[in-house]
Amino acid sequence: MEIDEYLPVLQLTNARFADAAAAAVLEKGWRAHVPGCPGWNLADLVWHLAEVQNFWAWIVHTRAEDPSGYVEPARVPDVELLGYFLGRSAELETVLAGADPDERVWTWAPRQDVAFVLRRQTHEAVVHTVDVEQVLDDVRPIPADVGLDGLDEWLEVMVPGALPNGPPPDAHPVVFHAVDADAERRLFPGARPFPIATLTGNAGDLQLAVWRRVPLEVLTVDGDGLQAAAMIGLVSLE
Repeated sequence: MEIDEYLPVLQLTNARFADAAAAAVLEKGWRAHVPGCPGWNLADLVWHLAEVQNFWAWIVHTRAEDPSGYVEPARVPDVELLGYFLGRSAELETVLAGADPDERVWTWAPRQDVAFVLRRQTHEAVVHTVDVEQVLDDVRPIPADVGLDGLDEWLEVMVPGALPNGPPPDAHPVVFHAVDADAERRLFPGARPFPIATLTGNAGDLQLAVWRRVPLEVLTVDGDGLQAAAMIGLVSLE
């Protein structure tokens, strides 16, 4: 994805998250279990994304050089959660729209600019929107370009962050084949001469698989699926 494509995707995704969350509250209530986030209910999910977007809006708005000045908000009552989320998402979208992507801000990653925030918050919203859609039993396809960029971000940002010293000695490569994007990507490309498995599916399903939102069974697995799952599992989501 190009840098100017992230904000429109974030805006559409935030709107979908809010609509799906509102429908899920009416259908299943705030205590509904979130399959993709063990131990969380719907209220926890909405609060989490609202608080995350509040934090990054503050980072970009203040051009913070570190997060030490951030004051965590008190959690609002459930009946106020959707309104609070809408306010925080609008604020994040506004500050991102008014910021130069190349401008320096603090992030937890080696890349320290607004562009990182744009990309990270887009995919944060994409994955959590699927979380709320799973509560509602209405999961919509992720566009191929968004899913492929989300897979790329996981490989480029999340994998090095989880494994700063590189893959363990017993790691095996895993190939991801995104049929709708006509693209291949590889986890742990230098670990062994040959991959342990090739996982084939739509880019969005591959993105959700590495984020452990869908099982590998939704993909076509050529090779050792259990070992492929173990390799993906080496990348912590904490």
